[in-house]
Amino acid sequence: MTPVDFDSFVDALAAAAGAAIMPFFRTSLGVDNKSIGGFDPVTAADRAAEQAMRALIREKFPAHGVIGEEFGPERADAEYVWVLDPIDGTKSFISGMPAWGTLIALTRGGQPLFGMMHQPFTREHFTGDGGGARYRGPAGNRALRVRECTGVSDAILFTTSPLLMNKTDHAAFARVEAKAKLSRYGGDCYAYCMLAAGHVDLVIETELKPYDILPLVPIVTGAGGIVTTWEGEPPLAGGRVIAAGDKRVHAAAMEMLRG
Repeated sequence: MTPVDFDSFVDALAAAAGAAIMPFFRTSLGVDNKSIGGFDPVTAADRAAEQAMRALIREKFPAHGVIGEEFGPERADAEYVWVLDPIDGTKSFISGMPAWGTLIALTRGGQPLFGMMHQPFTREHFTGDGGGARYRGPAGNRALRVRECTGVSDAILFTTSPLLMNKTDHAAFARVEAKAKLSRYGGDCYAYCMLAAGHVDLVIETELKPYDILPLVPIVTGAGGIVTTWEGEPPLAGGRVIAAGDKRVHAAAMEMLRG
C-alpha cells in the first residue's frame, strides 16, 4: 500500500464513521449503560460507526486484525491490527458538547504506526506517525508542534475527570493540579490533540483502555511530545497515562505523581 493509498483509506474510515455518527449528534438518541455500579454510556452511533469501519477493513485488508471498543477483538494476534474507538468522549457526545472524536490507529506488533483523531462535527483531522503530525480542517492544513514548558507551575493541565480516578490516584493527581497554572476538566481525546497543537502542556489520566490512547500516541509524539504511563513505560496497554509537550514538565509531573 502506497502512502497515497493509505491516506485515502484512513480518510475513508473516518468518513464512514462520521457519516454513521452525525445523524445522531444533538438528537434524542437512546443511551445504554455498559457499567454495573457506574455510568459508561454507549449509543447506536458508537456501534454504527465501528461497524462501518470494520466492514471497510475486512474488505480492504482481510488479513489485518481489529480491536474496537464496542465489538471486541478480531485476529488480535495479526501482524497489523487496527485499533478503533468510534466515539471517544461519549459522555460529551450525549450532552451535545463537541469535545469528542473518532480514534483510529494502525499498529504493527503492538506498536502504533499511525494515529488519527477525526471530529466530524467540526470537520477536523489530527494525524501523526511518530515522526510528524498534522492538522487538517476549516483552519487549513498545517504541521502540529508542541510548545515549550519548563515546569508544572507554567503548565495548562487537562484530565477528563478526577472522579474517574481511585482515591490514591486522585491524591497523586491533586499534587500536580495544585501546582499547575491552570487545570481544566473534559476534552477526552481532544485534550491530547490540543497538546499536540501547542495549546495544552499536560494531560493526566487513569483507567484508559488501549483504544483510548494508542491512536493518540503517534499524534503527540509526532508533534514532539511524550506519552508514557505513570511508571514511565510505553502506554501500549492503556492504564494510567501522562502526556506532555515538553520532557521537562513531564519529568516534573512524574516526580509529583510518585509523591
